Amino acid sequence: MDIEEIRTFLAIAELGGFTRAAERLHRSQPAISRRLVLLEQELGAPLFERVRGRARLTEPGRIFRPYAEATPATLKDGHEAVHAAIHHARGAVSLALVGTLADTHIVDVLRDFAQKFPDIDLVLRTGSSDEVTDSVRCGDATLGLRYFAGGGLDLVSRDVGAEAMLVVAAPTHRLADNREHAARDFAGERWVGFPARLHRGSFGHVLARQLAAARLDNAEITAIDSLTAQKRLVQAGFGIALIPESSVREELRLGMLAVVNAPVLRTAVPVTVVHRRNGYLSPAARSLLALMTREALRLDGVPSGKGQEDQQN
Repeated sequence: MDIEEIRTFLAIAELGGFTRAAERLHRSQPAISRRLVLLEQELGAPLFERVRGRARLTEPGRIFRPYAEATPATLKDGHEAVHAAIHHARGAVSLALVGTLADTHIVDVLRDFAQKFPDIDLVLRTGSSDEVTDSVRCGDATLGLRYFAGGGLDLVSRDVGAEAMLVVAAPTHRLADNREHAARDFAGERWVGFPARLHRGSFGHVLARQLAAARLDNAEITAIDSLTAQKRLVQAGFGIALIPESSVREELRLGMLAVVNAPVLRTAVPVTVVHRRNGYLSPAARSLLALMTREALRLDGVPSGKGQEDQQN
């Protein structure tokens, strides 16, 4: 098999169809089909089945996918390793991060890195925590900065800090009065939050855990899988929310949201940096990783205007 067959397989798997894969790869659909047939013949198993006009992975296809995803990343690592050996401190380092983390101390870390390595091109991209992990896994990013641990035996995940979670409400909400509120004050309140996941590494789990610890297990939670939508619903008075501090700084500054002083619900979520376990880390990438690890990102360093939340996890 060759790299073009691998790229063809990955494009079909990601896009769910031959036509869109052909468009992405700038090839004809018959050419795409031929490459896939060659790959399937070599592997001795069909990799896709057509269901309602879509190409879905078969069981052999699902088994093969993680190995295929590692191939482009490995080749990219080899290219970067050779490039670094030839050009020494020149080149690029790619970092994927959750967008809200750009409003934290990470900006100072990136500034220090740019000053220390002026010949290095620091390439940034943003996404959700899962998207950050996917970018690292497939080689689109060398390092990733996300909330919670980025899973997988093929990845290394290191804690580099923690970010405070704030209870926020509309400015006119009865609890947005600067007073310290006990658990009983939240009885009957409706919450807006992410769907609860089975694993611990999710904002939905954090909210459920904190409510249970405060004996508010019966609280009504409206599951919204969008942080922006959560903030807008809270702003409109639809409910209250437990949200990362960096994601609401602008709304708090503009008076669109207010912090509810609730010691019983105080918590923090871990922030981790991830990279491929067997991936190549250039000297510059290692320096950036060391900066993030050594300085233990002061993610709670910007005042919220209502007092800092204690960091517990």
